[in-house]
Amino acid sequence: MNSTQELVYDVVIMGAGFAGNCQARHLLLKIPNIKIAIIDPRSPERTTKDLKVGESTVEIAATFLTKELGLYEYLIENQAPKHGLSFHWPKDPNQTNSTDDYYNIWTNGLPPTESFQLNRAKMEQDLLQMNRNMGATFYNGRVVDLDLTPKNELHTIEVKLEDGKINLKAKHVVDAAGRRFLIGKKTDNIILDPEELYGINTGSSWLHVKGIDRSIIDNGYHPDTSIASHYYTTNHWFGHGHWIWMIPIGKSGKELSIGVVYHQNVIPTKDINTSEKFKAFLKANHTLLYDLIESGECIDFNNLPRLAHKSRKMISEDNWYVLGDAAHMFDPFYSPGLSLTALDIESVTECVRAKLTQEADAEEKQAFYNRFLVTNANSYNYIYQGHENHLGNACAMSWRTYLEDMLWFGVLLPMYIGKWFLDFEFIGQYESIANFLFFKKNSLFADFYNILDQVVERKLNIGLMDFTRNDQLFMKYGPLQFFDDYLKQTKFEPLRCNVYAGIKGTFFFFIIACVKLRYSAFGILGVLSPRNIFLIIQLLALYVYTAIGEQIYMFKMRNVPANTAIEIMREEFKNYQHQPQLRSWKEGIKA
Repeated sequence: MNSTQELVYDVVIMGAGFAGNCQARHLLLKIPNIKIAIIDPRSPERTTKDLKVGESTVEIAATFLTKELGLYEYLIENQAPKHGLSFHWPKDPNQTNSTDDYYNIWTNGLPPTESFQLNRAKMEQDLLQMNRNMGATFYNGRVVDLDLTPKNELHTIEVKLEDGKINLKAKHVVDAAGRRFLIGKKTDNIILDPEELYGINTGSSWLHVKGIDRSIIDNGYHPDTSIASHYYTTNHWFGHGHWIWMIPIGKSGKELSIGVVYHQNVIPTKDINTSEKFKAFLKANHTLLYDLIESGECIDFNNLPRLAHKSRKMISEDNWYVLGDAAHMFDPFYSPGLSLTALDIESVTECVRAKLTQEADAEEKQAFYNRFLVTNANSYNYIYQGHENHLGNACAMSWRTYLEDMLWFGVLLPMYIGKWFLDFEFIGQYESIANFLFFKKNSLFADFYNILDQVVERKLNIGLMDFTRNDQLFMKYGPLQFFDDYLKQTKFEPLRCNVYAGIKGTFFFFIIACVKLRYSAFGILGVLSPRNIFLIIQLLALYVYTAIGEQIYMFKMRNVPANTAIEIMREEFKNYQHQPQLRSWKEGIKA
């Protein structure tokens, strides 16, 4: 190919992994006739080398894939189902031969939205082919140089192909090439120092195994405890300074991803960075997982000594964007990567659409959406700090997951479903909420984590908080509770979901959680402490403020239907008249 040849695209996406392919499909679905190029050095036919950490989806990522990308049929036909989360702590670290040797929080029912365990190699291969069928151009090559120009000037991407080099011109360029950090290095945009990541200094070792004996972990029969599968949940196994995932990545029921996230001040990388060392670690600390691996055949082994990083900027006024692993990674606990990527992608698409159609507020959208994405990523970064102190303590970690799930189901999920993260006014409100919850001095979650630190240090038993149940706080509340019926009523259009109900309800039950946590740890004096009373007053004030905001929202939406398509059908139905007749079908048919 001629090395001087130049082609101009609306968007060039560097990287054909999960993030890049999902971004391409979203753009193709949302912007008619858009011209897209995708670049990746890997073959379109993916292999086991393309299996990676992060195979599990949670509610936001799964909804993005099914609703925004229209992949529901593909997922149920090609990927394994996921039935929620299960957590396990050893009763005695010296005996871990079966699940009976653990304190277990099993998922007890089907999740509120369908989600999936992904075989990423297959998923990425299939998505790339879908995108090519929809009109995207794929270049099987490596980006060797990148000229990022200011404002609306065309960017230049130099690509090395098998038979030469080619220069691509792009109005917009997306870095979805993972840890190559193509834009991050070019613009000094990437943050790697643990001191700037709330002290997170984690690594991961993982492997994939096939042909396992599933009965070691699960016999598939649980008539008294669950209507969901224990095997098809994302199972989390905890210990001092580490946690382990176990995820099925195929429908055969005999192929697993098993990996550990370790904190390097507890477990140095050199002690766990080979297959032999990893399996020895499992044999000593989680024997049933070692037995599970030994019952099958290992496909591969991987070690990533540095997990955490983030970006200073996600969306630039110069029309470049970073998403997926190229933008941020903190810890695969809660499977945040794919959910953060979903928010990144929808924000990028809206910015690209606004710029291509020359909307008056296009640059304002870039600025606002960048503010949201950076704030949101920093919030995720925050909730992983100090994990090494809590992971192995069933009291502290179960409380921690309970509190964090309150925020997920009460605020983050409705915010996503209602597309509130694309609303300028709400972005400002969200920044204030995040500041109170996380970033300001003596924030709410800083107080929570400080209490849990003391629980660990003093070896207190404050109970096991099961986030799947609704019998542990006042009024039969549980973190899986919804404060608006947005899923049942399909309030999927922008701003139809009442996010204020979720925020208000979450703040109220944070008050109850504050009281119970401090009482469980420190008794009545802890509840009456000035610090706790001050937090409760702040939460009450925010509850009242949000309740007023909800009333204003409800007034504005008083004549807006929950779902426009349903409302149109109901209007049309007013003219319905039953016609008890059949049209003849006998003409032209021989007797």
